Amino acid sequence: MIKLTFCLRRLPHLSREQFQTYWREQHAPLVAKHAETLGVLRYVQLHTGHEALNTGIAGSRGAPAEYDGVAELWFESEEAMAANTSEAAAAAGRELLEDERKFIDLANSPLWFGDEHVIVG
Repeated sequence: MIKLTFCLRRLPHLSREQFQTYWREQHAPLVAKHAETLGVLRYVQLHTGHEALNTGIAGSRGAPAEYDGVAELWFESEEAMAANTSEAAAAAGRELLEDERKFIDLANSPLWFGDEHVIVG
């Protein structure tokens, strides 16, 4: 199993609430629509919130919460992803990226593939 983690920052003209509403209500259904085509086994959105708690924990480390949310996507394997070269997958990827440009500050939203190591639970 391989996981894509995407730390999201909103476009400057959007409030956090507008960003998260669009992400949850517009973009999420689009991801669900293309999940099978792209080989996405699981998709989770983590929405930044709990401002008082975040202020406290950030203060204890000297670093503010800088993201509006995190997207996590699981795939079978790197090999399965590399083998998925269909035009349908390419079209799905283009459609998702086009939609992401509407609400995500892509240049300031890092993403990476990694392997999960569950320690508790």
